[in-house]
Amino acid sequence: MTLAKSKLDIESLQLPSLPHKRPLLAIGHGTRNVQGRQTFIDFVEQYHQLDPSRPVIPCFLELTEPNIQKGVDLCVEQGYTEISALPILLFAARHNKFDVTNELDRARKRHPQVTFHYGRHFGITPKIIELWRDRLLQLDLRENNPRNISRQDTVLLFVGRGSSDPDANGDVAKLARIIWEGSGYQTVETCFIGITHPRLEEGFRRAYLYNPQRIIVLPYFLFTGVLMNKIFDITAQQEELHPDIAFNCLPEMGIQPQLLEVIRQREIETQLGQVAMNCEMCKFRLTANNGEHSHHHHDHNHHHHHDNLDPYGKLEEYHQRIWQTP
Repeated sequence: MTLAKSKLDIESLQLPSLPHKRPLLAIGHGTRNVQGRQTFIDFVEQYHQLDPSRPVIPCFLELTEPNIQKGVDLCVEQGYTEISALPILLFAARHNKFDVTNELDRARKRHPQVTFHYGRHFGITPKIIELWRDRLLQLDLRENNPRNISRQDTVLLFVGRGSSDPDANGDVAKLARIIWEGSGYQTVETCFIGITHPRLEEGFRRAYLYNPQRIIVLPYFLFTGVLMNKIFDITAQQEELHPDIAFNCLPEMGIQPQLLEVIRQREIETQLGQVAMNCEMCKFRLTANNGEHSHHHHDHNHHHHHDNLDPYGKLEEYHQRIWQTP
């Protein structure tokens, strides 16, 4: 059973004041899915409406428009010489550490008079943990659990997007563990929909080993898109194969008050110069320390979007490739 998205009133949300009235570039990954693109734009516009004191401009790294360069140009046209840039991304992987920074480097060359202040990704925060615990509480309600199956007889299946960055994949597993800890569910299995392993199909196989009466699929995605639809499809296939098990598949997180509060925290950090990143485990940094300088411009139009080519598809090759850069 795929659950409907909840509609929340966020007009009453009170955000802390900003130290500066500096424009904000809200940078999304980008998707070919029209609904996913529009939801991201709606999310950014909702955040702007909560505080219209400065421009908040949605833009995308790849796959759709407007791109980052156009977002920067809009700020420059309005006379701004300082810009905050926030990656609206859940974890710090290649896009956050490498691709977005390359785009900002390009913008610096085009606009040398502009100072850019780059913020950090969402990461693991109390607000996001609160959001997931609230979502799981909704699944205890009779309308979402008609068989009244206990948490002890339920397995959580936490599904990440998948990355070639071990640090980001490790954060997915860490968040899954934090959400499960003390929840009363039988266990949690962590899996991914692409790039890395174990994949979603393997996640289901592992979940069945516990003989659960219920499986709850938790896709860790901000917005809908091709991969969310794939998760729904695979879950529906498993539901047909295992009619004796109850299945719940949560939708993407979407526009949630907790996420808007996280953006505010990240924007304030950026303005105060308090951005903290886990650079010690960044494979790009480790490569640089070994004498390789890999921060070069990347053509996003040809970045791992070949339908039949998965460089991490073969498990036996995965661990040999995962620490390679970029």
